Amino acid sequence: MNNSGAAKGEKAAASDQPPPMAGSSAMEGVAGAALRSIIQRVSQAAERSGRSPDQVKIVAASKTKPVAVIRQVYDAGHRFFGENYVQELLEKAPQLPDDIEWHFIGNLQSNKVKPLLTGVPKLAMVETVDDEKIANHLDRMVASIQRKPLKVLVQVNTSGETSKFGVEPRGCVELVKHVSLNCPNLEFCGLMTIGMLDYTSTPENFKTLINCRSEVCRALGIAEEQCELSMGMSADFEQAIEMGSTIVRVGSSIFGPREYPIKLPA
Repeated sequence: MNNSGAAKGEKAAASDQPPPMAGSSAMEGVAGAALRSIIQRVSQAAERSGRSPDQVKIVAASKTKPVAVIRQVYDAGHRFFGENYVQELLEKAPQLPDDIEWHFIGNLQSNKVKPLLTGVPKLAMVETVDDEKIANHLDRMVASIQRKPLKVLVQVNTSGETSKFGVEPRGCVELVKHVSLNCPNLEFCGLMTIGMLDYTSTPENFKTLINCRSEVCRALGIAEEQCELSMGMSADFEQAIEMGSTIVRVGSSIFGPREYPIKLPA
């Protein structure tokens, strides 16, 4: 997904600028079939973890993908999609059916909160609340536009990488308490993380998020089943499900490689 590569300070300035979307007619015939394969793999992983497949939500991460390809996945019966860039979501959402459940899964800057919530009135969830400032901005804007409470996840930086966004694990409980107690227009639903690109380290990242959930649930006095875990992407979603993930964000395994513009030499 996003949140890897450049240092966090460098990324913050450009994190909401989407790359140009490229059309890809070659992909349009395969995305639906790829989705069916992912659903089967998710079902098998859920069963291995002793859970029902319907306890795991697949968010199809459609960053850089054209509306025509997203529509094919929609026509195959899928309704849960995630976007990383506000501008890209603002362009796509009006062209697609209203019953899509959109998740915002990229870093969200304060100045993008208003256009996101006003431009996508049926936004289902923001998975990337990582500090009190962004939580407060979301809370105030939800109240201002008088929409129903917005579901949010708190993003945790479980790898310790400076290139990743997210609250540090030791600050997770405090941030969750702030969202739960001081943001009445937000509905805290759980935690989210992005594993390291070195997937041999990912199990440790997932274990850290699981530990954070235990601490959060003790602090709030809620059952762990009430706290979602959004962890796992194309390369590691099966392992994440086996470890307890309830939301997986799958992009390239459904849509194919992301379509970034080719950079020509200067």
